[in-house]
Formats: sequence, C-alpha cells, structure tokens
Amino acid sequence: MTFSLDDLRRWPDVEAPDLVASDAADRLLLDESVSARREAAPGELVVIGDGYGALTLSAAADGGSGIRVHQDPLTGERALAANAHRAALTGAFASLPLSEDLVRGARVVLLRLPRSLDALRDIAQLIAAHAEPDVVVFAGGRVKHMTLAMNDVLRDSFVRLDVTHARQKSRVLVVRGARGGADPAPRRETHDGLVVCAFGGAFAGTSIDIGTRFLLAQLPELVTSGGDVIDFACGTGVVGATLALREPALRIVACDQSAAAVASARATAIANGVADRVEVVRDDMLGSRPYESASFIALNPPFHSGSAVHEGIAPRMFADAARVLRPGGELWTVWNSALRYRPALERHVGPTRQVARNAKFTVTASTRRS
Repeated sequence: MTFSLDDLRRWPDVEAPDLVASDAADRLLLDESVSARREAAPGELVVIGDGYGALTLSAAADGGSGIRVHQDPLTGERALAANAHRAALTGAFASLPLSEDLVRGARVVLLRLPRSLDALRDIAQLIAAHAEPDVVVFAGGRVKHMTLAMNDVLRDSFVRLDVTHARQKSRVLVVRGARGGADPAPRRETHDGLVVCAFGGAFAGTSIDIGTRFLLAQLPELVTSGGDVIDFACGTGVVGATLALREPALRIVACDQSAAAVASARATAIANGVADRVEVVRDDMLGSRPYESASFIALNPPFHSGSAVHEGIAPRMFADAARVLRPGGELWTVWNSALRYRPALERHVGPTRQVARNAKFTVTASTRRS
C-alpha cells in the first residue's frame, strides 16, 4: 500500500475541515532529514512530537524500521496507531515515554518543536544524555511558533546549530555535537503551602493559572459518597492534591491525556504527601472510567487542540463527564465567561447553576440528570 500524508486522520482527536493532520513543517522536516534517515540503521531513528503520524509513518514508508516515538497527547498516540493500521505500517515503530529508553543509541531524531521552552529543554537534555555522540537532531515547526530563545535552549545541549531556509512558513533547526545532558526532572514551586511540580510542557508550569485559582476558591466541602471524585484534565494535579489535603478521607482520580501533565500530577501528589490517595491516570477524556461511577468531577477545560483553538473540545468533555457521573452527581466547571458554555452544560449534563463569576471567569455546578 502506498502511504500518503493526505490519507492521515486526526481521530480520535477533534476532526474538522480547518484542523489538519499534517502540515508544511512535517514535509520540510522529512525533506531535510531524508539523507540522514536513509543512513540510519534499524532502531537508530527517534521521532518526538509527531502530531498524528506524519513523520513516523513517512519514515517507515521510506524504509525505516525500529522507529521509537514519543507523543505527549494520548490522542496523538492513538491516531498514529490508527493511521499505521490503515497504512499497514504497524510493526515499524514503538511508542515510548519520554525517558532514556526512547533515545538510547539514537543517531537521528526528528522533533516537532514544542511551544514550551521548558519542554524543549527537557527533550534536548535527554537526547544529549543518552543518544549517540554523533546524533543529528532535526527540529522543525511553523515559523510563527518559533523563537530565538529556542536556539539558545538547543545550544545549551549541542555544539552546532544550523538553520534551514524557510519554506511555506516553516523552518528546521539542525543540531549536532551533543554535550552534557540530563534526565528530565520536575520543577517545583510552593503556593500557600501547596507544592506544584511540573515537567516541561505541562500547562501553566509550576504556577496556578487564574481559572484554576478561581475554581479552587469555590469548591464545596466533599464527603465520601461511594462514587469517584475526579480531577478531569488535571494538568499538574493542583485540584486533586488540594482536595486530598482538604478532605483526608477522600480518594481522588486525576486524569489527563498529556504525558507531561500525568508525570507532573504524580510528582505534585508525592510532594504534598497524598500520593496514596490520588490515582493519576493518562486517559483520553474519561475513557477508562466506568459508566455512572463518579459522584463529583472538577474541570477546567482546555480550548486548544495542539496549537489550534477549537470550540468543539469542551462539549465533548461535558458529554463524557455526564456519562461517568451518577444521577445527581455534579460537574463543577470553570470557564472563560466569553465562551458561554452554560447551554452546552445544560444540554450534555443537566441543570446548571452559576456558583461564582468575576471579571473573566465563571464557575458553574451541573447536576447529572436522572
């Protein structure tokens, strides 16, 4: 079967006519790396940050094998698997965490540049620590998302950096000469007694974003009711850890599709001494949670799919929360008031009341209808 980037789908991520599964930066990365990839032996090619499989499957179709891949979003990982199945390329790669096993012995790395400098630093240092000394990293992205600070971060871990000509508003940075390096470790910051831990790329880093702060100030006193208490789209685990500290009898599930968020939330739970009562799960929405199993869900929904803003993400989360909530259970949501989520909450979950509102955010409580 002939592989074409035009056949890629984003599923199970949000799909819409204005959301693409590959772009010009993927194509430029593939073109700039073609010679290096063809010289790499099986197992020497690593792909990091592939959106939906464009880089991995193109490399596999070009003869690559033993490709190791890391994607932060679980939806990206699952989209890669689905696209590989359709293209009959399933056996050409393995998905791995961002760890030594991912990059050990690598000689060629294809990297879609993350927006976060801390995420880029974690990746660059990991490669420098464990890849072969002659590793070549092709790091590409859309010019509008690239900054000169990215060059400085890469130069901290590599001796030489070359910049390609731009094409279709995309560019590739090529780095060689790995030096130093280290395994990623979470950054830490304390806020009013709560220790927040964050690996690179976790939303808000070690700070607490203002929407989450507003939600925390409104959360009700919870008692053990037999149903799960869930920190949905948990990020660094601030809500889950706070609830666990406030209510020593509670057991909480914190979930997120981001690998960096899940690692950060686990570190946050450990740092605050509540890891025995906060279960952290990497999940697509609430896919692993049983029907009608939760009594309370807290949610600060994202509105980005990758770098794209899309209004269809939150309603999907509301619908999945409704599936998991028991009748009478509550979904507490904080949202930017301009987004006007209340009708969607009423439609997908049930009767919704406003708990609090300030100049920017609204907190609502939606009761799952019977």
